[in-house]
Formats: sequence, C-alpha cells, structure tokens
Amino acid sequence: MAEAGLFIGWSAPVRGREEKAVQVFGEAMAYWASLEEDGKVEGSQAAFLRPHGGDLGGFMLIRGTSEQMAAVQQEEEFNRFNTRAAQVVEGFGVVPAFLDEGIPDQMQLYQEMVAQLT
Repeated sequence: MAEAGLFIGWSAPVRGREEKAVQVFGEAMAYWASLEEDGKVEGSQAAFLRPHGGDLGGFMLIRGTSEQMAAVQQEEEFNRFNTRAAQVVEGFGVVPAFLDEGIPDQMQLYQEMVAQLT
C-alpha cells in the first residue's frame, strides 16, 4: 500500500500557450496511466480547482511506495514531462509527500521534535 507520493501542482496556463497546456496535460495523464499499468506506481489522480483566490489551479497526486517514487523521479521521461509542463503552466512544482501508512512515522518524528523543543 502507498506510503509515499508525489504532489504535482500548477497554477494557470501560460497566456498564449493554453492549447499546448491541454496537450501536455493529456500526455501526462497517459504517461501516469502507463506507469500504473506497468506497476511502477500504485495510482494517480488529477484535480482541477475552481477559482478560489489562491495560486493553485490544479494538481496530480501520484501514489506508491517510497521506492517507486524514488525510481520514477530518476526516469528521463519524468524529467521530460516536468520540463515540458513548466513551459506551459505557471507555478509548476513537484513535491514528495507522505501518504497513508507513511503518516504515522512522520507524526512520531514531529512529536519527538516538539518534545525536544518545549
């Protein structure tokens, strides 16, 4: 079960590159689906956010083991998609995430650090 993930977020399409942003998003969806089919990730989910006054316009959450997330981040195709996405959307970023079974360990670490600093 997934204890790790990648949070891939973006803001709005670069003005004048909206069609390219749609194209790259479609390619990315196919890429993540192929990784899931190959067992390289456990799953992915995309979300478009309604306007809310913030910078985040949408995100993808990729789910898997820590090992899967580390391996995916080393793939050339992953880096190609990140570079392409950064050309067509503002505020593009990829952030490692702790999910599900990975959260208790992070909470324990947090509690230990709080105890040391109080």
